[in-house]
Amino acid sequence: MTSALFTIGHSTHTIERFVTLLTQNAVTAVADVRSVPASRFTPQFNRVALTRSLKDAGIKYVFLGRELGARSDDPSCYIDGQVQYDRLARTTVFGQGIKRLLTGSESESIAIMCAEQEPLDCHRTVLVSRVLAEQGAPVVHIHGDGALETHDDAMLRLRTSFGLDHEDLFHTGEELLDQALTRQERRIAYVDKDWRTREAKHG
Repeated sequence: MTSALFTIGHSTHTIERFVTLLTQNAVTAVADVRSVPASRFTPQFNRVALTRSLKDAGIKYVFLGRELGARSDDPSCYIDGQVQYDRLARTTVFGQGIKRLLTGSESESIAIMCAEQEPLDCHRTVLVSRVLAEQGAPVVHIHGDGALETHDDAMLRLRTSFGLDHEDLFHTGEELLDQALTRQERRIAYVDKDWRTREAKHG
């Protein structure tokens, strides 16, 4: 049976605080969905250092940045240099990453980790959690202060932030959520700043 999948952002936490947030929620494995598993400002979350710290705490680590990272190597996932989440979600490699999470959650309590503290500012929520929720998997977001937020509550908070929290004659709640997710994606999706340069060269 699939257990709830958590998400968490490492932010600027100390490694001790980060481990505490995991252990108080009985997390047994961390799935790192950063495209680049390194941080210049928080070296305690570089892949090697983090793996070691988690192992010391009895927590497993797996890198899924290739499968579920926000920066795709597939040119077809971009429009005008910005990643398109719907296209990324349809790629074979992304589907493989989602399957690994769902399969892993049958035996482990998994926290999907990225960098941003606020869940709504991260692809772990707007992309990865959205796909998981669509497949019926329960998702819970761990905030920096230790508060827990269900994915449904996070999505309502997102709708509210755009003034889309009330259904009307012409739009269902699902349609309003799609609008909110699309707007947030435009704000946070990865932009390849060198895209125009490469396009010009190949043009």
